[in-house]
Amino acid sequence: MAKAPTRGGAPSALGVDAAVAKRLLTDMLLIRRFEEKAAEAYTLGKIGGFLHLYIGEEAVAVGATSMLRPDDYAISAYREHGHCLAKGSDPKRAMAELFGRRDGLSKGKGGSMHLFDKSTNFLGGHAIVGAHLPIAAGVGFAIKYQGGDQVIICSFGDGAVPEGEFHESMNLAALWKLPVIFLCENNRYAMGTSIERALAQTEIWKFGQSYGIPGERVDGMDVLAVRETVGRAVARTRQQKTPSLIEADTYRFRGHSMRDPAGAVYRTKEEVEREKQRDPIAQFRDKVLTAGLLSEADVRAIEKDVNDRIDEAVAFADASPEPPGEWLFTDIYKES
Repeated sequence: MAKAPTRGGAPSALGVDAAVAKRLLTDMLLIRRFEEKAAEAYTLGKIGGFLHLYIGEEAVAVGATSMLRPDDYAISAYREHGHCLAKGSDPKRAMAELFGRRDGLSKGKGGSMHLFDKSTNFLGGHAIVGAHLPIAAGVGFAIKYQGGDQVIICSFGDGAVPEGEFHESMNLAALWKLPVIFLCENNRYAMGTSIERALAQTEIWKFGQSYGIPGERVDGMDVLAVRETVGRAVARTRQQKTPSLIEADTYRFRGHSMRDPAGAVYRTKEEVEREKQRDPIAQFRDKVLTAGLLSEADVRAIEKDVNDRIDEAVAFADASPEPPGEWLFTDIYKES
């Protein structure tokens, strides 16, 4: 069926209609502005501990999550703000959590690396590298045990691949045919260690072959490519009850964390500037404008709406009280 550029409900040459294009651009911009404001708040001392920004990688979380149903699950590591927002969490409560306030998603007790939102089936950011992959396998087992057709997307960095949990979880998921989509966000550096110095097999998607499951690599800076690749995996998982491994080639524009703001020790300024030419938001904005899906006025309206929402999130976080001291002793153990 031929696809012509349109601003109506029919698919365009890009394979999406205007409504989907608007949602993808809005979600990526929302994550970008959220992270920029979080960086600003961190420098002002409003956010403590560690802060790992997702700037540059927005297309992976947004493209992947756009193919999920509300009852599907997502789980991530410590660079999880983008995944949490893409799954539909309230930016106000997410920002309040970063500020350590009682209205935060985890009541101010989790902070940047431990966002969790049961209402959206976002099962948390996890700070120990690779530790959440077995949890994803467990969720997959629960889905299968209960006879459901949901899937769980498990996002992790290339630094988790050498960990035993990666291989144990992949093996169990393949052996028991669990509905887990393992999504590796390969940003080339585990903290400051390049992938070439950490992995004997640097083509991560090929690990799927070792476990007899489909493996694919995708341009993680192209939200439509991610959407298409993850869409295939989701459909395959629902229909054939098989897990998948996807390697998304992406790049973080900032350093590993706010304590390594530029990553200048282990990568050159020229490399960073070159990768910024692949900015996923700029690329997608140009595509939808060229295809006629959105107008310049549409884009400006989206940008204003996103900026207003993030300003509201910061104001909400600032106004939220700190959790009382006695909350230190709640939510730490539950008797069966």
